[in-house]
Amino acid sequence: MKVRRFAPFFINDPAKHQAIFCDIKVFDAGSASPYTHGPIGFPRIKEIRRFEMRAILTAYATLTLALSAPSAFASEPRDGQLGFQDAATPVMERVIDFHNLLLPIITLISLFVLALLLIVIFKYNRKANPEPQKFSHNTMVEVVWTVVPVLILIVIAIPSFRLLFLTDQVPEADMTIKATGYQWYWGYNYPDHGNFEFVSNMLTDEEAAAAGEPRLLAVDNRIVAPAGATVRVLTTAADVIHAWTIPAFGVKIDAIPGRLNETWFKVDEPGVYYGQCSEICGVKHAFMPIAVEVVPQADFEAWVDGQRALAGLEPMYEEIKVAEAQ
Repeated sequence: MKVRRFAPFFINDPAKHQAIFCDIKVFDAGSASPYTHGPIGFPRIKEIRRFEMRAILTAYATLTLALSAPSAFASEPRDGQLGFQDAATPVMERVIDFHNLLLPIITLISLFVLALLLIVIFKYNRKANPEPQKFSHNTMVEVVWTVVPVLILIVIAIPSFRLLFLTDQVPEADMTIKATGYQWYWGYNYPDHGNFEFVSNMLTDEEAAAAGEPRLLAVDNRIVAPAGATVRVLTTAADVIHAWTIPAFGVKIDAIPGRLNETWFKVDEPGVYYGQCSEICGVKHAFMPIAVEVVPQADFEAWVDGQRALAGLEPMYEEIKVAEAQ
């Protein structure tokens, strides 16, 4: 049985100016909780003002309601896995549908070509057929091998163009995240929420094991996004070409120095989704993981206010709640 537990704890890190972290971890009931820091951070206790304390208490009350909730979804590679990771977005659902269409087609074509090769090898070799036929044309065969491939390509092209259009056209977004690739880590900005920024580095093997997270995929600072929101992702790079990739989202887009590319995702299921840089970018290319944590809207608002406080900005959502209450 999987349960979710809320685990607040304290650290004293002058470099990060953070004292309170909140964490939701999923683990087997009765086992030790692998407490690690989560996405919600706030400044030192002495510097917390009244509205910030209310935000902490609100976040605590909201998160503790999840004690008996089912385990959060997590998308990561599994040992012995065949096929794609489970789809988390409409785009990935269409990618899997397209794959399921193509796989039988290419399998039948491969078997047909193999059968033709075997027939030629065994029936028309020199021993079995010492006198070859003299003809060089067959109108029916030539029509068939022209028309049938065209029909197959049409069947493939229609869903292919639809999928291409879906990935290329970014719908009206609820928020924007800017991802910047560096050698060899990622930096993130939230321009719609005060343009606060943070960097995301891979955890060491020891840190990932202690946190109960997957090796080479766990990071110290995750992207946080609200469930059900359409999120536009702008990608660029500061040095060489990188690629921002989340397999469960069906998203893979280059991050190119001096240029902005854009993609999008919409995830309804809260959880943690992992990816990696997918463009060879240097000696530590394999150590640029990406982690996106999708949370309920209330948790996202608390996280944003915490990040804004760390950046020296006024809270965004807490003021809205106070104004509505008045």
